[in-house]
Amino acid sequence: MGKKGSKIVFKSYDPNQMSLLPPSLEELIPDNHVVRVVQDVVDRLDLDSLLAKYKERGASSYHPRLMLKIIIYGYLSNIYSSRKIEQAVQSNIHFMWLAGMQRPDHNTINRFRSDKLKGVLKEVFSQVVLLMVDSGLVDLQTAYIDGTKIEANANRYTFVWRKAINRSRDRIHEQLKDLWSYAQRLAAEELQDNDPTTYDHIDADKVRQTIDTINEALKDKPQADKKVKQKLNYAKREWPSKLNRYDEQEEQMGDRNSMSKTDPDATFMRMKDDHMRNGQLKAAYNLQISTHDQYILNYDLYQNPTDTLTLASHLAGFKDLYGTYPDVVVADAGYGSEENYEYLEQAQIESYVKYSYFHQEQKSKGKIKPKDVFHPENLYYNEQYDYYVCPMGQRMENVGQRKEVKKSGFVQLSNIYQAQRCDRCPLRGACHKAKANRKISINFNLLRHKQKARSKLLSDEGLKHRSKRPADVEAVFGNIKQNKKFTRYNLRGMDNVYIETALVCLAHNLKKMAL
Repeated sequence: MGKKGSKIVFKSYDPNQMSLLPPSLEELIPDNHVVRVVQDVVDRLDLDSLLAKYKERGASSYHPRLMLKIIIYGYLSNIYSSRKIEQAVQSNIHFMWLAGMQRPDHNTINRFRSDKLKGVLKEVFSQVVLLMVDSGLVDLQTAYIDGTKIEANANRYTFVWRKAINRSRDRIHEQLKDLWSYAQRLAAEELQDNDPTTYDHIDADKVRQTIDTINEALKDKPQADKKVKQKLNYAKREWPSKLNRYDEQEEQMGDRNSMSKTDPDATFMRMKDDHMRNGQLKAAYNLQISTHDQYILNYDLYQNPTDTLTLASHLAGFKDLYGTYPDVVVADAGYGSEENYEYLEQAQIESYVKYSYFHQEQKSKGKIKPKDVFHPENLYYNEQYDYYVCPMGQRMENVGQRKEVKKSGFVQLSNIYQAQRCDRCPLRGACHKAKANRKISINFNLLRHKQKARSKLLSDEGLKHRSKRPADVEAVFGNIKQNKKFTRYNLRGMDNVYIETALVCLAHNLKKMAL
């Protein structure tokens, strides 16, 4: 209670008070609010490709600009569920202002996101980037590239592995061979034909035919074991359906080694985990982005867990969007392969891309440790006569060339050099463990690229780009995963996940434009 005689004054409060002129939503939103950036940018976009998805006749639809605005602003506000966006449109003044007081329901929002936005968001994204270029916020000359894994909307325990499929198929094949051998012992005359279990690839039709043949041969054999007949009945009922399922799963996997049953487009990848040293295997997608000044210039989604095979495709997509490659590309050691170096060189892109063991080289400061004197790259090479010299002074002559074709079709060539007398060498135990004379494989083209990359990375320009890369591209991933809490996709399937990726990248750029 206040002092005697004092009077506490409160502002007038009457929730039932009527307004003669209701306030405008426009007046309730600050001039510098990010929602105004979303409104302005989307209004400036060319949405002809999106409009082309609508039919000229039929019931009226919500305008695609309205739908695009509320969905982008939803992702910008960490609201990813169509049901929660529906609620926001009914109660949040920012969403209400963007929607012009219209109220699309969650089914309409979800259909628009999954159907209408399919195949058009990449073009929308590039338009936003070009608007940023025109505003001087970003340029397309330098691209910092990196990747991260985002968990799929899938049950982590419902997985399929190619090795497990092969083992199961081989087990069926072996059991079928045993059944055939047993039947031959009892009905040699009936089974005089060639053994049908010798085929290389086992499939449902062949299994069904073989079981029918065995059943026919054992039909009039009273001495046939009842357990064998039960096994044949089980095999005829179960094995063909299992083999058909294995074939379907392999077709869904393509060239991958695993997939999730709940989201067949997702691949099991090793995810970083603070509680587990080697991370945890989860169904996920590999997100690749290129950035400049923490703005996202391009994004791509891949089903393979390694970054090495993504660079060429990602840069080709960059060129498709903007008509040219970036002048400079900066990436970490995950991209430092011969194939990528060759691609960057042929595309005439100035690159600062690390390779494996680059950091170890810098830590050692050129000093060769005792255990490293046997490493092929540390052996003396006579270029004139094309031979290497081992630590004992013995020549290692060129004995041929090895060709290796990568998954992408890239051909890698290596020269093979072999020593002549290793049997009585006192250093043999430390040099190599093979029984024959030591062989080394040398890829001269890769060595040339590494030397070129090392020179660039250690230059003043290279040091500048190396120090900026983590603060540029890795900070974007930190914002998406930590600030936006986007660590797991909400939709399933490559097409839908690709749409979500575009919306996250659009939201990131628009939020940064408003800062």
